[in-house]
Amino acid sequence: MEITTALIKELREKTGAGILDCKGALTETGGNLEEAEKVLRKKGLAAAAKKAGRVAADGLIGFRCDGATAALVELNSETDFVAKTDEFGAARKVLADLVFETSSLGDAPEGNGEALRATPAPKALASSGTISEWLQAFTAKTGENTQLRRFSRLVAAPGGKLTLYAHPGDKTVVVVETAGCPDDLAKDVAMHVAALTPQYASREDVPEKTLADEREIARAKAQASGKPEAVVEKMAEGMIAKWYSEVVLVDQAFAKDDSKKVGQVLAERGGKEAKVRRFVRFRVGEGVEKRSDDFAAEVAALTK
Repeated sequence: MEITTALIKELREKTGAGILDCKGALTETGGNLEEAEKVLRKKGLAAAAKKAGRVAADGLIGFRCDGATAALVELNSETDFVAKTDEFGAARKVLADLVFETSSLGDAPEGNGEALRATPAPKALASSGTISEWLQAFTAKTGENTQLRRFSRLVAAPGGKLTLYAHPGDKTVVVVETAGCPDDLAKDVAMHVAALTPQYASREDVPEKTLADEREIARAKAQASGKPEAVVEKMAEGMIAKWYSEVVLVDQAFAKDDSKKVGQVLAERGGKEAKVRRFVRFRVGEGVEKRSDDFAAEVAALTK
């Protein structure tokens, strides 16, 4: 498979590794992005919990939550100048209301953005066409590319409650679904998710393949130390425990008291039945590629 500039760029954005390292890993794996990322991580050239993509796009998160249902939408612009306008701010609220009130969407943590853009625009947007057509018209009006990038709609399961935290500026918004948690604890957990970006609520939520890959990477790193096999096993398990503490909510040090893990705080303040079932975290521009001067030229210069 040809190792294209686009492949190198995507791997670099996912891992933060150097261009030459990315090209080498892709060459070694025949262009397989997932395996190339594992190669880089085994060599210590990529951060284990680094999220794919660089934050670049601007905009605002629209949101609405009543405890039983919650809706989040990410409306993007190219600059904060447009995002701060009254019309833009009102539009993201209208779109969030639409998602919230459209019961046919059901429970959709990762909503189908393409399908939503194809629906008729709410009357409050003063458009007779679809949401996509409104986006085009707004783009023409402001001179900046405007996109409805994604949405999430959550419906609490029996015994659960949804709690929303919007960080000042409405660029990071979190919804957590909890059971058995007092309101103040649920709010603290939502704030924690906003600040420390866990990927999973509990260890049980980690996909089997993801955990298997982490174990493979940890073992490879431990074996590289040249230590005896018994020591290698302990080192690998220690690495997995550290990884859990970075990506699993209940294993993370609590943002308001880092002497305790989130799981311990849940038990102390909510009782043994207190649980975080799931969460959704939207941060404006997360994973959106930032415009660069000339990445292709940079690759060409470094890989000659």
